[in-house]
Amino acid sequence: MKQSNNFIGDMLDFDLPEAADDVFWLGGRPTAVRAENGAAVITIPFQAQTRPKLNPDPSQAPKSYDLIVRAYGEKIVRCSISFGSDFPEDDTNVMMEWDPALKQEPLEVRPAAAGWDIVDSSGNVRMTITTAEQPIKKWSSLLPPPQDIFAAAVYPDGKTAVPFMAYDTFSPGHIDSASLGYVERDSKPNRSVFSLYAGPDEKFAGTGERFLGMNLSGQTIILENEDAAGANSRRAYKNIPFYLSSRGYGLLIMTSYHVRLSLADISTRAAQGLVESDLLDLFFIGGETPAEIIRGYWQITGYPRNVPLWSYGVWMSRMTYFSAEETLDIARKLREGGYPCDVIHLDTGWFRKDWQCEWEFNERTFPDPKGYMGQMRDMGIRISLWQTPNVAKKTKHYQTAIENGYLPRKRAASGDASNFGAVEYGGRIDFTNPEAVKWYQGLLKNLFDLGAEVIKTDFGEMIDSNAEFFNGMSGEELHNLYALLYQKAAFDITEKTKGRDQAIIWARAGWTGCQRYPVHWNGDCASTWDGLAGTIRSGLHIGVSGFAFWSHDVGGFHGLPDFMNSWPDEKLYLRWTQVGVFTSHMRYHGTNPREPYLYPEVSDLVREWLKLRYALIPYLDEQGKKAVSSGYPVLRALIFHHYDDPFCWYIDDQFYCGDQLLIAPILNPEGIRNVYLPAGQWTDFWTGEVIVGPVMLKDVKAELSRIPVYCATGSKISVYPEVVQHTGEMDLNKTVHLNFDQTYRGFDQSILGKIIKI
Repeated sequence: MKQSNNFIGDMLDFDLPEAADDVFWLGGRPTAVRAENGAAVITIPFQAQTRPKLNPDPSQAPKSYDLIVRAYGEKIVRCSISFGSDFPEDDTNVMMEWDPALKQEPLEVRPAAAGWDIVDSSGNVRMTITTAEQPIKKWSSLLPPPQDIFAAAVYPDGKTAVPFMAYDTFSPGHIDSASLGYVERDSKPNRSVFSLYAGPDEKFAGTGERFLGMNLSGQTIILENEDAAGANSRRAYKNIPFYLSSRGYGLLIMTSYHVRLSLADISTRAAQGLVESDLLDLFFIGGETPAEIIRGYWQITGYPRNVPLWSYGVWMSRMTYFSAEETLDIARKLREGGYPCDVIHLDTGWFRKDWQCEWEFNERTFPDPKGYMGQMRDMGIRISLWQTPNVAKKTKHYQTAIENGYLPRKRAASGDASNFGAVEYGGRIDFTNPEAVKWYQGLLKNLFDLGAEVIKTDFGEMIDSNAEFFNGMSGEELHNLYALLYQKAAFDITEKTKGRDQAIIWARAGWTGCQRYPVHWNGDCASTWDGLAGTIRSGLHIGVSGFAFWSHDVGGFHGLPDFMNSWPDEKLYLRWTQVGVFTSHMRYHGTNPREPYLYPEVSDLVREWLKLRYALIPYLDEQGKKAVSSGYPVLRALIFHHYDDPFCWYIDDQFYCGDQLLIAPILNPEGIRNVYLPAGQWTDFWTGEVIVGPVMLKDVKAELSRIPVYCATGSKISVYPEVVQHTGEMDLNKTVHLNFDQTYRGFDQSILGKIIKI
């Protein structure tokens, strides 16, 4: 359908057949503001609007609703309004995991020249409400005067103003955004809208794992989880209703319903949102830096858990291995070839039938699972297992799930389980049912008891939207939330079995709160140069969205033009390996083999790069431990360290690995790229040359063995000075520092150059 290029069509969806009789109610000038139970309560009248032009409808009386304003600590303000339903209690909201240190600040209301000020106990203004008439000089009666519109500004940190976008109009009836409003369908509130001012040079980032450019200004984004089917579209596996603004604030929309965000797009002077719910719950988060803002986001939704040291090692996988014998042979070849590895992942083929998830090994191809995984551990390799939340009909678990209500009632008779049609679909586990969660966790516990280390929680983006779920949630409310419930169930039993800081899952979908349960990977990217570029973009945005750890399929997941049989170009395989070395987690995976010895043109270089990966594990471990409390992800966009550099808000093909390493991946077969170095002194990781920024290095030529890497001059990183085949061979007491000071003469002359030949 052609977009309508107007607010009522592109934001309110009034151009849809089912919206023919919908009514929009626009928030007006507050009639009262009062303090109550430590919060401020703003009473706002809402006026029905005519169609197609949005003018006040005199046939309908206004309806008043209360906007509740709360402050938490010094840097968070919450604005909540219900147009019908009751808000869930915070302590039962699974998306929330409050930091006990974050306390509600009592607010008081004070009259002000233009209306009211809402002030905290320290005297800081946290919100202003404008009720005074806007000054005009009347000289024409050609058009009617503007209607009253809700006008206010939030000051999350008491300093930075975040105004609601009032009077975003061309003329009466022609509205481009609404500061506050809701849509009524069949005489019931159906969806809510809000709008904030966007400056002409304002930039935005985040909203989940976007495959788009770094600056999201000018984009309208649908936050609705789906199988993204690659890394080069607007679709996303992980949608997070949180964005970061270059004006120094973040916005969290606390909801699991679908959200439309238009960031300076439908209206170029507004960041506006539509929530498919009659509840609107907005958290304005202030901070001096992006990391401080993300730390505020974590104070509400939970901090990421730390990950075990071994998880920073290399993971080897493909779709799929089919037997114990096959994978033991691969493990031996990796060891014989000197390719370090800590994890082998069994994808869809460890069951009795490929893709038919039944949480049990095929007795024929894995006759002794416990003994097999013990053999692997003796070689220093842990086992990761693929599974899904889908229960196939032709398994023994299906009848158990039906009889005990572990699947939703009144579910779809068939469904797309993303299994290429190989398995007859039965239903998805209803994780709103506590007994279903226990049953599922029991299935995983059996696998852990056999020796499995990790569960890959694949899928989770889709549910049966018309099903009846145990807790009474509608499909619309549960859809995005399902990923969180699924991953929480898997992570909790992993942590209970393995211990805190030793638990990890391998997850694809995501929503608010999923950052608590690492690790997430970016899904099924193409084995192409643009697939690699889209992958890096997604890593940057997911870091801005609060995820400390992240991974990707090294080499790309699927082939082009042949999905299963087009292997990645060997140069691409190496360049992707070079990127993977500097991301928090590194897993080879694809629809065809990814073992490095099968890529003979580059296999020797890959071996050396994997040695470098293991040399960097002490540094990665330090950065991971910092990440879980600091707000800094391990892989981070340049804006984390250079948020006041406007150019960095546009860079989507460079990234930091931790605090010290600036990486410029090679994204083309020619090995040429421009590199931007922000302000400061930079030391070339390979040559030791010192370069003063800000500077754009044009047409940097990178030989096949290297990619551009820079370090802040004067910094240092922790490295492991010996070659190992897995993390079990590491004694971190042997860790040394690589100093990028005046004594550094380049990689070849460093302690790493003695053991790694790149």
